[in-house]
Amino acid sequence: MNHERSRALYDRALDAMPGGVSSPVRATRPYPFFVERGDGAHVVDADGNRYLDYAMGYGPLLLGHDMPEPVRAAVQSAASEGPMYGAPTEIEVELAEFIARHVPSVEMVRFVNSGTEATVSAVRLARGHTGRDKIVIMQGGYHGAQESTLVEGSPGARNPSTKGVPASFAEHTIPVPFNDPDAIQEVFAVHGEEIAAVLTEPILANRGIVMPIEGYHETLRELCDEHGALLVFDEVITGFRVGGLGCAQGKFGVTPDLTTFAKVIGGGFPVGAVGGPAEIVESFAPTGEVFQAGTFSGHPVGMAAGLETLKFAAENDVYEHVNRLGEQLRAGLTDLLADRAPAYTVVGTDSVFKTVFTRKSPPELDGQCRTGCAQRPDCPRFEHCPKTGEDVSRAATERWERLFRPAMKDRGVLLTANQFEAQFVSDAHTQADVEATLDAYADAL
Repeated sequence: MNHERSRALYDRALDAMPGGVSSPVRATRPYPFFVERGDGAHVVDADGNRYLDYAMGYGPLLLGHDMPEPVRAAVQSAASEGPMYGAPTEIEVELAEFIARHVPSVEMVRFVNSGTEATVSAVRLARGHTGRDKIVIMQGGYHGAQESTLVEGSPGARNPSTKGVPASFAEHTIPVPFNDPDAIQEVFAVHGEEIAAVLTEPILANRGIVMPIEGYHETLRELCDEHGALLVFDEVITGFRVGGLGCAQGKFGVTPDLTTFAKVIGGGFPVGAVGGPAEIVESFAPTGEVFQAGTFSGHPVGMAAGLETLKFAAENDVYEHVNRLGEQLRAGLTDLLADRAPAYTVVGTDSVFKTVFTRKSPPELDGQCRTGCAQRPDCPRFEHCPKTGEDVSRAATERWERLFRPAMKDRGVLLTANQFEAQFVSDAHTQADVEATLDAYADAL
């Protein structure tokens, strides 16, 4: 493949932007390719190379790169009527009503502009509502570029995970291992009356996709209830993708106090939201004393794109299609790896998938999870599959990034930038795409 134009663009970008990118995850080695356009399940780069895309904008593009006609018409109509107003519009009411109608834990919604804004607002709301300062997060979880969650370490030894965050933030943020009930119980035993919220992704989706072990989320729910803390589900990635219209919380049957949304609810435009019971969400100004605001919040174009995307998904069997292809893809990868790389673990659920280059495998694979690690205790891989973010970090991440991803790209299949980011099937993907992808995996492995 020729990449001369992408290389030239990156050379220019290095003079105008730090690292030549607007987000560090895009700084792939040796240089990123620059996208010219999207086309269904594909992207075309500046040099005309065409790739089957499983990044899908890192999750928002449930329907693929081509907006179906109802979505396109709604976006064009909203844009033609004026860019924005700084005033309420009917479309944001309709999107809020749609979310509240389909997600049982949500009665009210506050719209923001991104997943990061949503989690920032949720943390502030939890602190303001409870009158407490401490929050618990999961090691390896990701909740956007915000100070309260850019914290690493253990409950007894924690510090900011990046320069620029004061150490005082880490005093109020307690990281625990995902899927470790004993660790979270110990934290509540010591700090229970100080904890405002437990903030977790239902599935660790920025750390190789780690599913919860049986009963883990129920343990979080019980501890929060017992100690008066809020359980906050970060469904920025999983919302309206895993579990369909009921989201991951519906799939797992656990009801959080607050939920953060983004990605799919904007249909490819920058939209985020915090949702929950009216009793809690009305703690936001102007009905409550927790200040939160944004000039572009409830932007009419994003609201129109999000609403029509969700309506289209609900009315056109989109979840049946993407989940079926996701299952076929993971099953095909499971069969392929059993023969070629038995130590590696296929992870994911619904329309989300990944292969984690784990380093150990059991002597026998008969009876292993067929369509992605489900954390079954009777699975022969159970003692070897990732259960925490640290487990994924110990995998062969450099091999995945330096050798495997470029090999897939050379075969016309675009995966996310590193081993930690989830990958996505869209409504635009086809059975033929799945078969071509499996062929590419077979060659690359």
